[in-house]
Amino acid sequence: MSYQRTVEELYALGHELAGTPSHKFDLAYVREMLEALGRPERRFASVLIAGTNGKGSTAATLASILRAAGHKTGLYSSPHLVRINERIRVNGEEISDVEFGAMHERAERTAQQLLAAGKLPWHPSFFEMLTVMAFEYFASVGVDIAVLEVGMGGRLDATNVVEPVISVITDISLDHQKYLGDTIAEIAGEKAGIIRKHGVVVTLPQHPQANDVIGRAILDHDARGVSAAKYVPPVSPGAAVYLAGRTAAAPGRSRYPLTVMGEEIEVDSPLAGRHQLRNLALAIATAEELGQFGFKATAKQIEQGIRQTHWRGRFQVLAPSEATHGREMVLDVAHNPAGAWALRSALSETFPGRELTIIFAAMRDKAIQEMADVLFPIAEQVVLTQVNNPRAATIAELTQAAARTGAVLYPEENVPQALARAADVSKRDGIIVVTGSIFLVGEVMNVLKIRA
Repeated sequence: MSYQRTVEELYALGHELAGTPSHKFDLAYVREMLEALGRPERRFASVLIAGTNGKGSTAATLASILRAAGHKTGLYSSPHLVRINERIRVNGEEISDVEFGAMHERAERTAQQLLAAGKLPWHPSFFEMLTVMAFEYFASVGVDIAVLEVGMGGRLDATNVVEPVISVITDISLDHQKYLGDTIAEIAGEKAGIIRKHGVVVTLPQHPQANDVIGRAILDHDARGVSAAKYVPPVSPGAAVYLAGRTAAAPGRSRYPLTVMGEEIEVDSPLAGRHQLRNLALAIATAEELGQFGFKATAKQIEQGIRQTHWRGRFQVLAPSEATHGREMVLDVAHNPAGAWALRSALSETFPGRELTIIFAAMRDKAIQEMADVLFPIAEQVVLTQVNNPRAATIAELTQAAARTGAVLYPEENVPQALARAADVSKRDGIIVVTGSIFLVGEVMNVLKIRA
């Protein structure tokens, strides 16, 4: 089967949450698949990372640190920006088209055998198939350790079939309420489902409701909680001198000194914005803890890994070019209110006084009104568009959500037209900000021919 046909078969299962609602989340079905494949997830160590915002950034940074320390490292993340292969990486390299097809063939053959034997009630979902494929690939190439980003929630997520050496919980906010609950406490309960009996949990103080739920879960599981707070640098307005490296001379990066394991290093990360300081702290604290499980990393290796992290679309600043119509551009995958606030803060800090033109698209199941309320007032104008995704909000829906913000709106049918319109209506020295959906950022990167 060709690579293209393989990808088409996977998408035919229903992309992400737009698929078959009758398919109940149940880890038993994933375990059935893995059992038939010889339990590949038991042939490597793993770190499991859950949260609402920042889990991908934390995972990418940790994987880069482990790679810099000489450990053969897998990274499983979602969703992808441009190509589905991005989700499965070993030592920073995407799974090849040939290997992707081979993993799918193994997983599909196994699924069909189990369906025929009555051991599966229905075909595994898109995400379940990809998760099984990732585990089979990591085992087949002999990774030492895999960093696994939870897809949604935690308790019933397909990744939660592993026995992680460390569980990490990033910041929790409202998102996917239809599936996870309507309150921070309910959502935190789902995320805390990755905590194991007598396990290690790395996290940070956050919303009181989340703190309470996570704290109780740690006690209930007799687990050991590790706070990454010691690796969060000062973030008050008076900390500008400490964070002086984050200037207009280096937009889109975070630079600051930090003491790690008794040694001073310089954090130089492509992940910019004050919210990323927390994700970096979680990655550093987890790397330190992993030393107790045989995955040692020195302070200098942590410094190197942070510097070499590759994670596109997170306040990614593009210099003016022909592709960007001569405008400086920011790509950011903020797709919920907490992400919108983080982006707003990063923009005001990095580009004070610069005119902002926002290109915005979102999925209809997201908090579009709240995101518009946060972001649109800081923009001179907003270009609304629709991405190629069954969950995408229409331009009419986006316009309705934006009405009360008073923003100057320009509707455009597709991404190339949106990019052209943004250039037409913005000043030459202004900033074009692409945000609202991971899928929008991915389409823009595709148009601009940027690899993820």
